[in-house]
Amino acid sequence: MKDKFFNLFDARFILAFSFIVLIVITVLKPFVGGIAGLIYIYLIFISYKNIKDKNYASQRYIEQISQDFDSVTKQAVFNMPFPMVICDGDGTVLWYNTLFVNLFSSELMGENIKNILPQIIREDINETGYYISFDSKDYIVYKNNVDLSTGSSERKSIQMYFMVDSSDYKKLQRVYIDSKAMILKIEVDNYDEALDSTPDSSRPILIAEIDSILNSYFDEYQGLLIKSDSDTYIAVLSFQALKQIKERRFDLLDDLRELDKGNAIPITLSIGVSSFGKSFSESYQEADTALDIALGRGGDQAVVRVDDNYEFFGGRSKAVEKRNKVKARVIGVALRQLIDATDEVFIMGHANPDMDAMGAAIGVHRAVLNRGKKGYIVFNEINPSIENLMIRLKKEEPELLKDFLNSEAALGKIKSNSLIIMVDNHRPSMTECPELIAKTNQIVILDHHRRSKEFVKNPVLTYIEPYASSTCELVTEMLTYMSENSNLTHFEADALMSGIIVDTKNFTFQTGVRTFEAASMLRRQGSDMVKVQALFKNDLDTLQSKAEVVHATKIIDGKIAISKLDRYQENSILIAAQAADELLQINNIEASFVLTHKDNKIHISGRSRGSFSVQLVLEKIGGGGHLNMAGAQVETDSIEEAEKILRKALDEYMKEVENK
Repeated sequence: MKDKFFNLFDARFILAFSFIVLIVITVLKPFVGGIAGLIYIYLIFISYKNIKDKNYASQRYIEQISQDFDSVTKQAVFNMPFPMVICDGDGTVLWYNTLFVNLFSSELMGENIKNILPQIIREDINETGYYISFDSKDYIVYKNNVDLSTGSSERKSIQMYFMVDSSDYKKLQRVYIDSKAMILKIEVDNYDEALDSTPDSSRPILIAEIDSILNSYFDEYQGLLIKSDSDTYIAVLSFQALKQIKERRFDLLDDLRELDKGNAIPITLSIGVSSFGKSFSESYQEADTALDIALGRGGDQAVVRVDDNYEFFGGRSKAVEKRNKVKARVIGVALRQLIDATDEVFIMGHANPDMDAMGAAIGVHRAVLNRGKKGYIVFNEINPSIENLMIRLKKEEPELLKDFLNSEAALGKIKSNSLIIMVDNHRPSMTECPELIAKTNQIVILDHHRRSKEFVKNPVLTYIEPYASSTCELVTEMLTYMSENSNLTHFEADALMSGIIVDTKNFTFQTGVRTFEAASMLRRQGSDMVKVQALFKNDLDTLQSKAEVVHATKIIDGKIAISKLDRYQENSILIAAQAADELLQINNIEASFVLTHKDNKIHISGRSRGSFSVQLVLEKIGGGGHLNMAGAQVETDSIEEAEKILRKALDEYMKEVENK
């Protein structure tokens, strides 16, 4: 443009310079100056004319370009090869092209785009567009906002939507996603115990049948199955196949459980599945972790990693007791070494501890003292569940009280190299002092509850055995491997025994051979069953409240009992738990749930006889526990609302059972 058009600044400079020269000439030679003046006037005229002509030509050029651009723009809009619609700021359709109206069968002018194509309205727009689905096709939508507020238009703005058909791309994307490889790690639960329970002549048949069922199952999904050990398998499946298996809720678990070749112990599987989009090494590691979770939850279930969460399938059967004590010995030795390597140990149960949590904490405290180390039990306040135990502790073991610290004192005393031992709980948020967990990376977990989604990050030692009756059983067993003499006082032995009794309901539920072995060991250490039973005595108000709960019971489907204690009471959780146990005494009742108030929340206690998993029900509302004993807290102070949430979870569970 600079080369083609006259530069006005240059022209003015030349004229000004010429005018100065003209004055000088006129002063020196007036005649010559007069002639030069005429020439100067002529040059001014010519310059003005040239400037005017060239400015006119420039204006015409710009106007022509603008006209051509408008024409090209109109042609581009009218002949757009994909659907396009223009709306005003309120969403009213102002114009659309033929391809857009062909998507519909009615007149669209003046209609609101929200009524025509609501999915096209999005706030989170960006330059890359966004995807919508319409009429069995996928589109990527580009939106352009045009501001008209500075012009003469009555409208403040308009929106232009361009819809580019991306069905082929989305189809290719789905094919790519569905074909991604997923890794499954499979372990036969209690493989040795199941074989031992099978007649010798049938054992080879049982082993062959397990392999046959697994191979046939994964062949059905065009998967690859590799037997890596006698009881362990690795499977590789497409993501599409995994979706189909999830829809069938891992019916492989049922196929194996129904296998009968004379084995007294049913064959069950634990399955860990990796998440989507990982490398093979990462997928294998995730599958291995998921398998650990499945085993930690009692086996007979599949755990699928989904992003940062887990999905659970199965888990409706009772964990079978393992007769092998090697693990208990290994854990006991490892815990002894960890205690020896630290200066002080902090022992912590769950909030509102029961007899099992407190008994286990007292037992671990004795193990710490046996190693010559300083141990503290983190404990905030007495609750009705352990009130009798704490009264007896003050009378018989006053020195032990000095090692009880509340959360504030524990936070002020703990060091980065201190050891924390969590008992009867593996969820950080459920501990007496969740903040304490962040103070050290030396954390040990001793628990018998089925593993939940929430878990301590990178514990140095984990001992979760859902087959065990109680954490007190695990601690009692470990004590025999941690030192030659457990040195338990009579009170400490009674505390451990009380934990076993409360969780087994007087050796009725979840009681195995090792439970009685632990009880025998405690009896040898001086545990007195009369004194232990005295710890569970209730006052008259508690008995009357339990009777009130039983009286208010409603029966669902002839097999589920639901009741409530609809008032605030100091020992409401204890009453709910004991009342739930009482409701199981009703004929044909398979499960019971009791709701009560606790700290502006609704607490739910669930119990079952074993054929119904109260754990899976209460996990749906954020709780957890065992197949036959679980609990949950609902974030509401309305029992009616909490009961609706519970009933919804029950409906979901029953549908899952019916679909099997």
